[in-house]
Amino acid sequence: MHTKVTLAFCTLLLFAASCSKHSTNNNTPAPLPPPDTTTIAGNLAFVDLSDVQQTIRGFGGSSAWLGALPAVDMATLFGNADSTQLGLTILRVRIDPAGSSQWGNELQNAQSAMALGGIVMASPWSPPAAMKTNDSTKNGGSLDTSSYAAYSLYLASFANYFATNGAPLYALSVQNEPEIATWYESCVWTPDNLLNFVKNYAPSIGTTKLMASESFHFDPAYTDPILNDPVAASHLGIVAGHIYGSGLFPYPLAASEGKELWMTEHMDTSTSWEGALMTAVEINQCLASCSFNVYNYWWLKKSWGLIDTTGAITKRGYAMAQFAKYVRPGYLRVTSTISPENNVFVSSYKKGDTVVIVAINIGPGKVRQPFTVTGGTTPASFVPHISTAFTNLQTMDTITATGGKFTYLLLPLSITTFVSF
Repeated sequence: MHTKVTLAFCTLLLFAASCSKHSTNNNTPAPLPPPDTTTIAGNLAFVDLSDVQQTIRGFGGSSAWLGALPAVDMATLFGNADSTQLGLTILRVRIDPAGSSQWGNELQNAQSAMALGGIVMASPWSPPAAMKTNDSTKNGGSLDTSSYAAYSLYLASFANYFATNGAPLYALSVQNEPEIATWYESCVWTPDNLLNFVKNYAPSIGTTKLMASESFHFDPAYTDPILNDPVAASHLGIVAGHIYGSGLFPYPLAASEGKELWMTEHMDTSTSWEGALMTAVEINQCLASCSFNVYNYWWLKKSWGLIDTTGAITKRGYAMAQFAKYVRPGYLRVTSTISPENNVFVSSYKKGDTVVIVAINIGPGKVRQPFTVTGGTTPASFVPHISTAFTNLQTMDTITATGGKFTYLLLPLSITTFVSF
C-alpha cells in the first residue's frame, strides 16, 4: 500500500527539506514512493478564466559570485527557442561592496540576460565597509546612521553604472536578508532602520523600482511599517522576500497597497528528480496559494542549480522550465483548483486567448485527471509538454477540449504543462 502525500504534508516537506543557508540540516528531500501501475480517477480541476489574479512577472535565478557566465550558458538559461533552453526572464545580480571596479562581471551577465529578453534586479549583501559600524563587509554589523545618505547615493551609482552601460535595472534592493549576520557579506537592519531609510533616503536612489526587505523568511515585521506609512510606501516599488524557514504565506497588506510580491531567493541542494518535483510544487504554491508575481531560484549554475557546472540543464532546471517557458511575463494567473487530488497540484494562466495549465503529479500512480475551463473563450485544443525522471520537456500529441473539457492521464512523478492554441 502506498501512502498518499497530502497538501499539508507536502508543505511540511517543502519547509523541512528545502535548503536553508542558515541551517546545517540534511537538505535532501525524503524520497517519494516508487512508481507503480495504479491509475486513479482524479477529481475535477476547475479553471475559471474570468477570475483573474496577479500578473506573472517571470522566473529566474542569481549569478551572484558566479563570475561572468559564458554566452552559451546564458543562452541555455534565458533563451526560449526549444527544449534545450529554459526560458528564464529574470536575473538577480549582486552589488559588490568593493565598488565599480568589481561590477563588470555582473554587468556582462545583465547585458546577456537583457539581450535575450530578460529583466535584471540587483541586491547588496553588504554596504561598503567604511559605511558600517564594524568596518567590515562580513560578520553582520550595521549601516552607520551617518552613512544613510551616502549609501543611497552608492546604490544610485550602481543603477547608473548599469544604465549607462546598456543594462538598466528593473529593480534594486536595499539589503539582502537584513535580519541575518553571517561570516560572509551581511548587514543587520532593524525594521525601524529600514523604514527610516526607505522613507527618508530612497528618493536619492533614483527611478529604479526599490525592493524591500528580502527577509530570509519573508518576515512582514520588516515591511508592514513601510506599507503602513504613506510616504515610505510611495517610495517602495516591490515587496520582496525569501522563503527559507516559514516564509511561504499570502501577504494581503502588500496587495492592498498595490505592490507586487517577489520571491527573490530559495534553494534546495538535492539533485534528484524528486527534489526537482518539490521545487515545482513550491513554485505552484508561491503563485497559486500566495499570489507571488515572481519566483526566483538561488544560483543559476551549480550541481543543484538550474544548469550544472558543465552548463548542462539539471532536472530542477527542466522542472522550472515547465513554468518559465510557457507562463511568460505579462500572463495573468486565473483561479483554478489548486489540489484536485492528493498528490496533484494545478495552477492556470492566460494571456489573450492563450491558456496555460500546469499540473504536477507527485504520486506513485497515474492520475486520470479531468479539467473544465470556463469563464471566457474556451480553447478547442491543448498541446501537453511533459517532464519526468526519464523525459525532459517532451512535447506530446495535441488533445481536444470539447466545451472547455478534457481529461489527461498524468504520469507518476511528472509535470505536465498544457498550452492552448
